[in-house]
Amino acid sequence: MSHHRQLAAIMFTDIEGYSATMQYSEQQAIFLKNRHREVLQQEHERYNGRIVQYYGDGTLSIFQSAVEAVECALAMQLAFRQEPHVPVRMGLHMGDVIFDDDQLFGDGVNLASRIETLGVAGSVLISDKINDEILNHPEFKTRSVGTYQFKNIERKVEVFALDHEGLVKPEPNTLHGKTAEPKKKGLRTSKKVPSKSIAVLPLVNMSNDPEQQYFGDGVAEEIINSLSSLKDLKVAGRTSSFKFDRKNVDLREVGEKLGVSTVLEGSVRKQGNRLRITVQLIKVDDGFHIWSQRYDRSMDDIFAIQDEIALAITEKMKVTLLEKGRSKISKNTTQNTEAYELYLKGRFYVNRRGASILTGIDYFQKAIELDPNFALAHTGYADANLMAGLYGLLPPRKVMLKAKNSAEKALQLDPTLCEPYCSLGLYHCYEWNKKEAEKYFRKSLEINPRYAQTHVWYGLNYLTWMKGDFAKAEEHGRIAIKLEPLSAICFGIYAQILHAGGKYKEALAACETGLELDSGSFLCHLYLAYSYLFLGRLEEAHTVLERLMKFSNKHSLVQGALIMTLCKMEKYDEAKALLNDLKERAKREFIICTVIGVAAGWLSQDLDDAFYYFEKGYEEHDPLLLSLKHESWVAPAVRNDPRYQKLLDKMSTPNKLTV
Repeated sequence: MSHHRQLAAIMFTDIEGYSATMQYSEQQAIFLKNRHREVLQQEHERYNGRIVQYYGDGTLSIFQSAVEAVECALAMQLAFRQEPHVPVRMGLHMGDVIFDDDQLFGDGVNLASRIETLGVAGSVLISDKINDEILNHPEFKTRSVGTYQFKNIERKVEVFALDHEGLVKPEPNTLHGKTAEPKKKGLRTSKKVPSKSIAVLPLVNMSNDPEQQYFGDGVAEEIINSLSSLKDLKVAGRTSSFKFDRKNVDLREVGEKLGVSTVLEGSVRKQGNRLRITVQLIKVDDGFHIWSQRYDRSMDDIFAIQDEIALAITEKMKVTLLEKGRSKISKNTTQNTEAYELYLKGRFYVNRRGASILTGIDYFQKAIELDPNFALAHTGYADANLMAGLYGLLPPRKVMLKAKNSAEKALQLDPTLCEPYCSLGLYHCYEWNKKEAEKYFRKSLEINPRYAQTHVWYGLNYLTWMKGDFAKAEEHGRIAIKLEPLSAICFGIYAQILHAGGKYKEALAACETGLELDSGSFLCHLYLAYSYLFLGRLEEAHTVLERLMKFSNKHSLVQGALIMTLCKMEKYDEAKALLNDLKERAKREFIICTVIGVAAGWLSQDLDDAFYYFEKGYEEHDPLLLSLKHESWVAPAVRNDPRYQKLLDKMSTPNKLTV
């Protein structure tokens, strides 16, 4: 590959809290991203900047002049501080950079990225070298915000903030980002990492269209799925691998946190029907490149490329590959590239969770329409519909049968897949069918014991809510976390299991860990509040739920928890107003019936209201109804009512879902 060096002013930007915004309001997140891009392009053209790469909600760009880079950053941040406000972080540095055909890299790029991680929305942070370049320009005012030792940067770097009216000025020595951890005294004990172990990182999107990120994520995910079928190779889970900053990966950190010896990283550029995929297999302990390859092909070759990459990895890592393993790697369930792209988009949106699940459903449906025999599209469609029911996005009765039919179709097409068995296990939970639910969950784990989703769904929905076997449920929760150590969703569901078993302090700790991994995690925020509530820390529960009400656009699960909290605080008038609001909303939109019933149980002296909504939940096959037997949120008055036991008795008998 041809490459050249040059001195440049490097700028990184990203939108603060973008992932959390996407989870709660996809429309708002898209607006922020479009506004960010509009201002960025306008000011870069004005100040002669070159946008090298879009990274989802962030960007990398360069300038030939440090002065023009700072002028551009100042103009952009002042624009972002005006309505409509966009919370953007910025980091700038001057240094040597290396260009090849597709990428920009070098120590200067690494340092600019590190400075951006310190950023506070509304501020512009610059390195000491940029500050030196603008000292003779009195139009710029700066202030030191401290000296920092960044990860994998030899020297300490003094960082400055622009000190202009309208900008945020951070206090000195208060910033946190990718700084080096202080060395601990004493001997370090490190876990032994299997030599045959790998993390596959999402491929960096090198096209000029940030919406193409789904493709790089999807290709990486398919490689993970292919390699995960090999018992001789430990493969880090998709959710954990995708947590790492694709702009500037610290390979040692990946290795330490995921317990792997090698990392596959790379990039993809997709323009029309043409593809360029570049990959490198790297040892994490010394950065040695075991293997690298560039593929310049057409979209029609995407399946062959994925197979070649997976097979090359097994060869270079000396993984024993029997004929059965080779066939698993090379198995493709469609040859329709358009259907495959739609499937990748579906996975991309479902992985975002929240309202994006509904977008994912649409893409899976389109993929199935193009290729009705595409097994993976059917599994995606089944999971997306189940999640829509679980999260209260759509009425369960409307989506559960669709999920069942698609999962069964997937198994008919390919009985070796573990995912459809997991989907059917969850489906049968909501037919109140213990025997079938356990059978399908166990089959999923038999095919692939490393599929984290089966462990958490089996642990919560069957072992916890249906069976009340908290010890075994916790065991599966811990296995999921071991498989996906950086997944906030796994920690959130583990917290649900702990909470149902009355282990509120442990649930609180699980939520706090999950929120360190993803500050926007809906589940972790919700169960953080529930843990506070049942530990008697009512004010803290109230604060979390008030904030979550805004972020989640008054999600019914949050509003129900807030009603319960207000009742415990003896603020009954406020609680009643919120309950009436839920009932009114239920006339116009889908609201989870069980939430209204639980909330009414805490408020009503006459419990007819509560049991009216529980019965509606039963008719709807509401997933949350399963929780009534063991969860603490059921009011004592409800438990003492004879109708409560009758409802549980009904739910102990299978009730087949019909249209």
